[in-house]
Amino acid sequence: MKSRTTLVAFVVAALFRTFAAPAQDADVTGNADRGKTLAYTCLGCHGIEDYKNANPIYRVPRLRGQHPEYLAIALHAYKSGERAHATMHAQAASLSDQDVADIAVFLGGTPIAAAATANPVGKPPEAAAACVACHGTDGIGIIAQYPNLSGQYADYIERALHDYKRGNRKNDVMGGFVGALTDDDIAAIATYYSQQRPKLTVTPKRRFWFTARD
Repeated sequence: MKSRTTLVAFVVAALFRTFAAPAQDADVTGNADRGKTLAYTCLGCHGIEDYKNANPIYRVPRLRGQHPEYLAIALHAYKSGERAHATMHAQAASLSDQDVADIAVFLGGTPIAAAATANPVGKPPEAAAACVACHGTDGIGIIAQYPNLSGQYADYIERALHDYKRGNRKNDVMGGFVGALTDDDIAAIATYYSQQRPKLTVTPKRRFWFTARD
């Protein structure tokens, strides 16, 4: 028990240093109205339920209810190449810090929040002991720089964890943690968090985007 407690404390401290600093340094306030205009290409994938990445095949993540601060961190990572994804890099490469903040606020909307009394669906798998320290038993990130996982597509969570394991997402803490997981562990973690509620949803795609009323 002592070793598990030590691991959890280490993960929380290290991830806070990793994720919180870039968001604080940026110090940019997002504008959802401007983000709504900038994000019209984003909704070509993220505005469609069950939309799949072409190759490899997995569903692109639900973003509605995600922390805008985390979405901004993710966009900056795609822009810098810390996350390897050709399409996302192309989309993010020309964005300014203000653009990123505006898009993140629009796409995330109001972040989902933990229930007053924790009531997770099922029991967290043993492999998720360190995950719970930052993402809770209900999949709600404990600070805004940590992603909400509740109701996220299981295949997307699996892909993200495998990318950390392969180094396609560069994060020493996540890479070290996932490196010790088996494929079965990763699948169990992904399935568990995908079942939690309240859940992330898809940002509605406007059928007629450019209208006077929009």
